[in-house]
Amino acid sequence: MPKSIITVDMNKAPRDQDPLPHNRWHPDIPNVASVKPGEEFRVETMDWTGGQIKNDDSANDIRDCDLTPCHHLFGPIEVQGAEPGDILVVDILDIGAHRGDEWGYTGIFSTENGGGFLTDVYPEARKAIWDFHGIYATSRHIPGVRFAGITHPGLIGCAPSHSLLAEWNRREAELIATDPDRVPPLALPPLETGIMLGSMSGAELSKAAQEAARTIPPREHGGNCDIKNISRGSRIYFPVYVPGAKLSMGDYHFSQGDGEITFCGAIEMAGWMDLHVDLIKGGCERYGIEQAMFKVSPVDPQYSDCLVFEGIGVGEDGKQYYNDVTIAYRRACLNAIEYLKNFGYSGEQAYTILSCAPVEGRVGGVVDIPNACVSIAIPCEMFEFDIKPNAQGPRKVVDSSAADLARCT
Repeated sequence: MPKSIITVDMNKAPRDQDPLPHNRWHPDIPNVASVKPGEEFRVETMDWTGGQIKNDDSANDIRDCDLTPCHHLFGPIEVQGAEPGDILVVDILDIGAHRGDEWGYTGIFSTENGGGFLTDVYPEARKAIWDFHGIYATSRHIPGVRFAGITHPGLIGCAPSHSLLAEWNRREAELIATDPDRVPPLALPPLETGIMLGSMSGAELSKAAQEAARTIPPREHGGNCDIKNISRGSRIYFPVYVPGAKLSMGDYHFSQGDGEITFCGAIEMAGWMDLHVDLIKGGCERYGIEQAMFKVSPVDPQYSDCLVFEGIGVGEDGKQYYNDVTIAYRRACLNAIEYLKNFGYSGEQAYTILSCAPVEGRVGGVVDIPNACVSIAIPCEMFEFDIKPNAQGPRKVVDSSAADLARCT
């Protein structure tokens, strides 16, 4: 087993961990570990909320979740010899849940606290708890479903340089200024409340807090990409911006559908990940790389029998949009949700299935004006009953009045 260079104590709060996590991106956060190119090592993490969500049947913790300290990232890890302009090559060797903590959760966050892709349709907090059975997941809150997860880190990336950090803040501030009172907000500016920057403290911490970037969006360095196919066997190529690269990670997912549409839409978990690192010196210039890229994992559940729902760039009100992939994806999701409700699922249950099961979302076309076309493929084999249309019509086999998502109490 690779050596553990970062460990966590699941009985302690984030601010009591050793080493301390961080929840912003900043180039001056001190390294907590150091590895050489060619080394293999293990990194343990808490879940992205730092243990705020519990394995129970109430969504109060989702409703009351404090997002100001999220995500909780572990690192930075120095890769010896890495310099700006190099490519950091990261191989994901293995990943899993902590022994004794083989469970995870999916949350629908309220509009006022994070929201989600369909927050106007599903604005209230809900929660599903998932139990892990080897590679499979089942939930007492969503009966009739069992699927193999594509376990992956939702968030992994290198530290930005000071100049790149300033560019992030500039462009996101400009976006926020176009509608500063929007709920949910258009972007998240630097915020000192709840900030953790590893071992930084005092005046150094106060200064960095005014410019450290929030971890919610993905950016050029990777970060919170939530790409489910960055799993066991994947190789990631990160641009290096600072000496030592300063690699950090967190937000491990047992499973996720493309889009993670409920916001906290994967099966979130605490866990461990085994990694191998190497360097391509001067690789960014040699290959013209300005943003992280990756090689897909060869490990994938074999779900070949899928029911595919299409969406086009026309709003629910009939308004025509021009090549709008976001509207098309929304319509595909809504079409799939309405279909799954035929079998007895509540809208919230169906919304959650799309968000955390191994659902494939693809852009079919962006050239056939005016409609972009998007598809969402739902594996039929993960249901305990036949979901395909037939001459007899749909049969309600799920009683959502008996088992639905956890609500607020």
